[in-house]
Amino acid sequence: MTLRDTPPFRADHVGSLLRPARLLRAREEHAAGKIGDDELRAVEDDAIREVVAMQRDVGLRSATDGEFRRTSWHMDFIYQLGGISRTDEKIQVHFRNAEGELDFESAALAVDAPVRLTDTIFGEAFAFLARTVGPGVTAKLTIPSPSMVHYRGGRAAIDPAVYPDEDQFWTDLSAAYAEQVRRVHGLGCRYLQLDDTSLAYLNDPAQRALLSSRGDDAEHQHLRYIKQINAAIQDRPAGLAVTTHMCRGNFRSSWAAEGGYDFVAEALFSELAVDGFFLEYDDERSGGFAPLRFVPPGKMVVLGLVTTKRGELESKDTLKRRIDEAAKYVPLEQLCLSPQCGFSSTVEGNVLSYDEEVAKLRLIAEIAEEVWG
Repeated sequence: MTLRDTPPFRADHVGSLLRPARLLRAREEHAAGKIGDDELRAVEDDAIREVVAMQRDVGLRSATDGEFRRTSWHMDFIYQLGGISRTDEKIQVHFRNAEGELDFESAALAVDAPVRLTDTIFGEAFAFLARTVGPGVTAKLTIPSPSMVHYRGGRAAIDPAVYPDEDQFWTDLSAAYAEQVRRVHGLGCRYLQLDDTSLAYLNDPAQRALLSSRGDDAEHQHLRYIKQINAAIQDRPAGLAVTTHMCRGNFRSSWAAEGGYDFVAEALFSELAVDGFFLEYDDERSGGFAPLRFVPPGKMVVLGLVTTKRGELESKDTLKRRIDEAAKYVPLEQLCLSPQCGFSSTVEGNVLSYDEEVAKLRLIAEIAEEVWG
């Protein structure tokens, strides 16, 4: 068995990385009006060059920009879609961790005009990354999946005067995504990841109850989401690898949902037309590996066995045993290894150090070499 030359790679990672202190300081100064756009961009550029070099040095075949130009993994993208506006309302997302509970608050969104793509979202950011990665490393772009535009507010966030028929909203949204996919490919993107918490959240009965209470069809929502992601990527250019990443929330080392993949597994793995699935599997919150029996031949599964929620380094033997357990349900040649989520889905980051982050990424590369190399 050999290491892979195409994404997803045997050793991979989800996307976001801890922001260095000088970048956080520059963002604060920019928000306060103390420095301008050009000065902030220069700090971002330097920080991205350094973090790309780190990813290469630890042995990864792909590199992201750490999402260093974003505040949030998803809302920075969603608010740039035409027809979607930030509102004065606030969305409260309840998170939990080993020490207790906390809430994340963000602005809500409204679909108040036909959804469309205007500027290529993250186009300049990706072009800079592509120029920076160097030979032998694939630049990876991460964006939220179409599902995330809907999951936060559901039907209630869509103006009925704009979309009396929700089907037309979905048609326009998938078309906007398809155009985004076409454009980033034109910029040289060959590795695109659609980040999607909704398909993992829907495994949690509490999340389905929440959706039902606001009038959404929680028992079938995942089927709609799979259909619309497929519509967005069905005409993707040849040579563009598309993966999806699913987790149960990641904010300052906390999570929002729990439960295995059983509720969505059969439809998700057999019908979603991506090349690979990044799956959260760092602890019992994610359930067992049995749902992987639905993964068809040719689809890759990236096992998120290494946690980003704490700094303690995992045991190589333990990780290898878990890879062997997963291989009972999907062949070893279809498996890869990664962290369970990003290290900094929002600008605040998880509760671990830069050195601990680097050690975890290096561990993943080493195990991939030992298992598949």
